[in-house]
Amino acid sequence: MKRLLNFGLCLGLLCSLSVFAAAQRTAVGPEIVPPRGYKPPVISDSPELELILDASIKAMRAKHSPVVFKAGELSATLLDLRDPQNIRRAQFNGELRLYPASVVKMYYMAALERQLEDGKVAMTPELARGLKDMIVDSSNEATQYILDVLTGTSSGAELPQKEFDLWQYKRNRVNRYFSSMGYTNINANQKTFCEDAYGIEQQSRKYKGENRNMLTTNATARLMAEIVLGRIAGPKGTEKMMELMKRDPFAATTDNDDQAHGFTGKMMIDRKMTDALLWSKAGWTSKSRHDAAFIETVDGQKFVLVVFTENHANEKGPIPTIASGVIDGLRKEK
Repeated sequence: MKRLLNFGLCLGLLCSLSVFAAAQRTAVGPEIVPPRGYKPPVISDSPELELILDASIKAMRAKHSPVVFKAGELSATLLDLRDPQNIRRAQFNGELRLYPASVVKMYYMAALERQLEDGKVAMTPELARGLKDMIVDSSNEATQYILDVLTGTSSGAELPQKEFDLWQYKRNRVNRYFSSMGYTNINANQKTFCEDAYGIEQQSRKYKGENRNMLTTNATARLMAEIVLGRIAGPKGTEKMMELMKRDPFAATTDNDDQAHGFTGKMMIDRKMTDALLWSKAGWTSKSRHDAAFIETVDGQKFVLVVFTENHANEKGPIPTIASGVIDGLRKEK
């Protein structure tokens, strides 16, 4: 009888633990997973591209000599996509982790597209509005909404540690997704704000910013390439993301510093490249000025260029100058 009692207790305990685990999984919600059969892209460092990128940065430093970039203030990655099966890469501090500002919204867009394609999130008019505003207008409020949808979390008061740990695990869902595809050295789990974070959002940042969003130009260039090449989503999802990132530097504007006119697009304006195409996601704050861009030219160039600059947010020349040097270098190489 005692053995039967002990067996019953153990069985009951196991059932309780199983129910608890199932409840916890339900609370956490559906994970974001790579497309079926996904394989990381083949990216190889290219000495020839390194010479082009280094020369472009050197030319930028010479042209904008009053602007002095200290260590940790400039990073760049160049990817040649003319052969999608063998992507060539050049990098300058490509693994340097910097606060990405609004560039992180591209990661949230890609993650949301995966959830939509897997049927784990349903598209609604409000979700479509939020997605468009996050990428086209770079709205921080829209980004906050999209990240809530992706992770099943919401802003609010600080939580006791055990409750917070579950909340934070859910909030890290986007990080787990990119980690599952082999992305490293990044952190994409925070909302973007016009002013500051409060309550549990500040708790998530560890109050002093130790858990802020952090990206590298290497990872960001890879993501842009995977979106462009249709590796993140199917044809419809790829078309949707590309449409959201499409920029027209020659369109009329009341803001010459918007995503189309003030970053890599400024190079196309200066060079009168009316027949070239641009897709991009820029990011800027009082300290940061970044751009992640994909350019196609009529002479067959297809490349991703990601440039992050820190502590030089008001310097509008470096990013388009580097892009201009890259165009010249690629054309000479061809």
